[in-house]
Amino acid sequence: MPRDGSARAGVAQLRASEAGALGTGPPSSAPEAAASARVLTFAGAALAAVYVPGGGPGTETLRLVEAAGCATPEHGLPERLVLTGDSPAAHAFRTGRPLWLKPAALASFSEGGPASPSAGVSLGALPLAAAGTRLGCLVVTGTAADGFDAEQQRFLARYADAVAGLLQAGDPGPAPPRLLGPALRSLGVGSFVLMPESGLIEADETLLQLVGILPHTFDGKAATLLAHALPEDMPGLMTVLEPSTEASGVRELEFRVRCPGGEMRWLSLRYRALGSTGDRPDRVLGVVTATSVLPRSSDDVSRIQWLTAALDDATTVADVSRVVVTALREPLGADRIALAELQDERLTVTVLDPPDPAAWPEAWRADWRSDWPDPAVAALPTLQAALRDGHVGLWPAGTALEPGLAGVGPGGLAVLPLPAKGRAVGVCLIGWNQPHAFAPDERTLLTATAALVGQAVKRAHAHDAEQELATMLQRSLLPRRLPELSGGTAVARYLPARRGLQVGGDWYDVIALSDDRVALVIGDVQGHSAGAATIMGQMRTAVRAYAVEGHPPDVVVSHANRLLVGMETDLFATCCYAELDMEEGNVLFVRAGHLSPLMRHPDGSAEEVRVEGALPLGVSADAEFPMTSVALAPGTLLALVTDGLVEAADLPLDNGMQRTRTALAAADPSDPGRVADELLGDAGRREDDVALLLLRYDGMKTRPIRAGWAVWRLPDAVMHARRFTARTLRRWNVEEVADAVLLVVSELVTNALVHTQGPVHVDLVLRGDRVRVSVNDSSPRAPAKPVIVDWESTGGRGLMLVEALSESFGSVPVASGKQVWSEIVVPHREPSGTDPGLPADRGGPP
Repeated sequence: MPRDGSARAGVAQLRASEAGALGTGPPSSAPEAAASARVLTFAGAALAAVYVPGGGPGTETLRLVEAAGCATPEHGLPERLVLTGDSPAAHAFRTGRPLWLKPAALASFSEGGPASPSAGVSLGALPLAAAGTRLGCLVVTGTAADGFDAEQQRFLARYADAVAGLLQAGDPGPAPPRLLGPALRSLGVGSFVLMPESGLIEADETLLQLVGILPHTFDGKAATLLAHALPEDMPGLMTVLEPSTEASGVRELEFRVRCPGGEMRWLSLRYRALGSTGDRPDRVLGVVTATSVLPRSSDDVSRIQWLTAALDDATTVADVSRVVVTALREPLGADRIALAELQDERLTVTVLDPPDPAAWPEAWRADWRSDWPDPAVAALPTLQAALRDGHVGLWPAGTALEPGLAGVGPGGLAVLPLPAKGRAVGVCLIGWNQPHAFAPDERTLLTATAALVGQAVKRAHAHDAEQELATMLQRSLLPRRLPELSGGTAVARYLPARRGLQVGGDWYDVIALSDDRVALVIGDVQGHSAGAATIMGQMRTAVRAYAVEGHPPDVVVSHANRLLVGMETDLFATCCYAELDMEEGNVLFVRAGHLSPLMRHPDGSAEEVRVEGALPLGVSADAEFPMTSVALAPGTLLALVTDGLVEAADLPLDNGMQRTRTALAAADPSDPGRVADELLGDAGRREDDVALLLLRYDGMKTRPIRAGWAVWRLPDAVMHARRFTARTLRRWNVEEVADAVLLVVSELVTNALVHTQGPVHVDLVLRGDRVRVSVNDSSPRAPAKPVIVDWESTGGRGLMLVEALSESFGSVPVASGKQVWSEIVVPHREPSGTDPGLPADRGGPP
């Protein structure tokens, strides 16, 4: 019969599943009927039944459409009930109010109870309604003589709401959809049967989802479930795995699991031991529910434990604020929660719940900033007094408060100063709209909560300040902007690690050595800490200095290596250095323990450039760093990366390089910035910091024309240099600037011959509308202009003339000494048919 057939089926399936768990193979996931029976058992119900209206006019009845549980025959219920009859279900349906009947009260109803009632059977009848429509009635029978306790009643009320929702969405016709099992699943209640002797466990799909295990991957072992729990919660869970026969009745505990996405979830476990053989129970029956917040019925110790653990995972002030709202608003039934830090006698609000300005006092809106208000403490005397005294203030409904607080809690207001290290670091406001009766022990609970939150705010504020400092440090050590290049475009990206101090040892740099030469460098100092960042800054500065001096790539890297060895640090660094001739498209690579560069060719193919490697920097002062030459075609993309982009705990290096190479080949090179973003992909949880440097080589649109002259130290050396310059300017058809250029050459060559020893060399370059004159000598000392100029002084006047005639003028150190240069603008002229690109003079006397 329907009144007990489903229940007996549930018993059979439950026993069959338990028998399967006793076998040698891993149990399968629990059947729905068995899982429902286990959950209902912990709700104090032996049977749950759904009645819906049926029958024609004048014969309205409630008919039984579904039952679930593990009821014995004495708990069976009638198949039909008359709506106007004297049954608990009909009474609950007509009145719309639930009935909770103990055995004595149940006996007063003439119908609608169990077919064979016993002295220990109780009953609950809960009306099913949705959107004002009566849909039926949920009837549950229990075995406890004292009926259903308050916690069980609350759960069964939620169960009835879930059944009503499904009933409204479905069609309660002759074959209505299943309700009881899906309703339990929607409540997020999982169940299990554990066999302590074998360690095998039968868990339903809901429990596996709560723990974060895919049902088809579960092997049926309790240890697999326990592996997802936090280590500090293991001692409590071991009492479930190894129960004692002396432990009787239902036992409860709460524990945490780490979900696959990394977030933490709180779970509540209720279990009891069944049967015994020797000193160990035969099996353990239990249910598990998710507890994002502890129910109000939980004891204060459990609530404080939950808050302590949740705040321990909160690293920022924003995280602390979210935890406070979760921990206080729902359990206390509050309508408003505000949390603010105290900074310079002003309250910096970190969270308002709800965030709508209309929900807060008018006085707050005047101080509303971009996100939250920023009121002064002096404008709120109640808060000022609470912060001064450091005591929790509870203000019942009707208390006269200043306008700034009157609208926060018209039904009651709690003011919680947040103490930390002897002073208040902030305040938390909790407000109710309806009159709130403060319980005698509520002040104690709120005081303990305030102390925990205050310490968390202090710790989170220090963390935020530390991260801000780390960000500023990292930004100060990396280039603010990359130079504009003639013949190419360079872009870079840097992402800090998302664990620990967000500052690391990855660095990059783009160094414009001249108009047609550029150096690219990327490196990684071991670790991501302040020490690694410091070494990184020193190495970047050293590499830049050596490069600007004009050293070839192998010498630059060798000098940087010797510098790091001399620092006597335990850290080492890897580096990839590339010097690119923008005019010819040739690259010289040096790789010191770093990843090989990647290259995307104009045809869309990508490859890993085979660059001969060497030891990382800082390992050996005598290490050699060979150079590898590679030719680039216009349209080539060159990518230098650090290992944080291509390697992780779940991503082998080879796979990461292959993935990045594939992404580089598929990218559109017309926008290097977008290419860089695509290579980074979804950053997610990064284990290491990431640096990425991209260069698109386009080739120089205007190729420079060059000529050079080696100055011999003869009495008429300056005359020969002037003749060489004049011939060159005539050949280039830029004689209109001859006077200025010849004067610059005369002064710079004279200074070099008079004030230095060794070779002197003159270089002339015509690029577009500019003539560049460069004079190299062997002295590292920069030329000095006179500090005081009067009619008697003679020294230094030449440099002042050069500076006056030049569009730009300067001096840079080079490997063999220094280079003094001047640029002179050529006036606009009509294009000439002559070809100035004739072979350049090689120097020497004519």
